[in-house]
Amino acid sequence: MVRVEQVLGSWRAVRDDTIAAVEEFPVSDFDFQPAPGVDSFRGIARHILNAGDGFIGMLLEGIEDFTTPDFPERYQRHTRKLPADAGPAELAAALRQSIEQCTAALAAQTPDFFSQVVTRFPGEKMTRLELIQSIKEHELTHRAQLFMILRLKGIVPPTTRRRLARQAGR
Repeated sequence: MVRVEQVLGSWRAVRDDTIAAVEEFPVSDFDFQPAPGVDSFRGIARHILNAGDGFIGMLLEGIEDFTTPDFPERYQRHTRKLPADAGPAELAAALRQSIEQCTAALAAQTPDFFSQVVTRFPGEKMTRLELIQSIKEHELTHRAQLFMILRLKGIVPPTTRRRLARQAGR
């Protein structure tokens, strides 16, 4: 059985490392794209923020069908209105505020809330808790992109630094 508090705690841990990556990345390289046509570091970080806020906001609003034609408008209602050139400090603060607000609001829900089935594109049925888990997995995917960009710039990601510190302490 998957427990709500474990999923939320795990998502907070993932987000903490996302925030660390954003805070540590040089502001002068914030628009760096590892290849033409792919998102910049800033764009990926904003996407992580928007996806968490957008989907969790819709879940808390009681939306059960994420496949309707008005999905983009409903999603956008829940995203934060940061300036396009938001820097590391502003984006990290928004990511921090977002995870605190989302997990607190979710933790206040009843068990029945998490067991209700919703429809995700492209028509896949899942419980709300499963959708929250997939939002965390989505963030992990994009956090890996941020970490790869950190590596391209010669910066060791926070998860690797922790592992190396544990190994050095043996």
